[in-house]
Amino acid sequence: MTFAQAAIAYRQAEKPTRFLDRIEDHWKNTPLTKITPGAIRQSALTLYPNAKGATRNRQVIVPTSAIINHAASLGWSNVIKVERFKVETKVKEPATAEWVRKFAEGASPHLAALAFFLFGTGARIGEAVALTWGAVDLQKRTAVINQSKTGSERKAHLPAPVVAALANIPCNRNAGDLVFGYLAAGNVKQVWDHAIARAGITRLTPHSLRHGFATTMLRAGYDVKTVAKLGGWKDAATVLKHYAHAVDDPTLTDVLFGTYLTQGENAKPATIRNRKGNS
Repeated sequence: MTFAQAAIAYRQAEKPTRFLDRIEDHWKNTPLTKITPGAIRQSALTLYPNAKGATRNRQVIVPTSAIINHAASLGWSNVIKVERFKVETKVKEPATAEWVRKFAEGASPHLAALAFFLFGTGARIGEAVALTWGAVDLQKRTAVINQSKTGSERKAHLPAPVVAALANIPCNRNAGDLVFGYLAAGNVKQVWDHAIARAGITRLTPHSLRHGFATTMLRAGYDVKTVAKLGGWKDAATVLKHYAHAVDDPTLTDVLFGTYLTQGENAKPATIRNRKGNS
């Protein structure tokens, strides 16, 4: 059984086909029995000589292994496990409400509203640009977001600043019209960077606002599972892994002897006292 045959079967099973063309051209009719984990790692170096580990993993290791392991599920070969390349992890800076407000000062009404929406709902940029007015109810302060990664919908609450920003968009608000007026996420990049330059603020990407949603909610004291649900993450582990950053302040341990845990109900922070269900 050759790699080419395995790749055809993989495509026929309607599996993800992104990045497959270069891999198929590389292996062609090589027998599956001759494709070792080491050979797959070497193919990543050959196909992407100047790429970083994350790219080689995503565009070679993962899809090549998926094709061979699909063949294994059909009884054509053995399951293969390939060691991935090391990936440099950088701590990404999350956006804050103050950053969003300053960004809005240098942006058009459409772009400003987009920024408020991303930060206020935790939506992904692709989900936001696909939003139509038919999915928005400003009076009820809700928006139905089609989640691109899970294929499901979630109804997001719109905080007051988000409602105000949406209401300031000059348009007719026909049900089928795009709320923010951008046909795709790629159309946002240039105007986004121009707004940052005009506002004179740190350059952050649209994803940094989703990041900021999670980080701000976590630091406000909400549990990870609730944050994951409100922001549309599939599980709490994802939020913990990517968005739960430690605060660099060793004096925070003072809280152990200076909070409502030791001083009683009246010492609770207002954000905690006002939550439903507190005793």
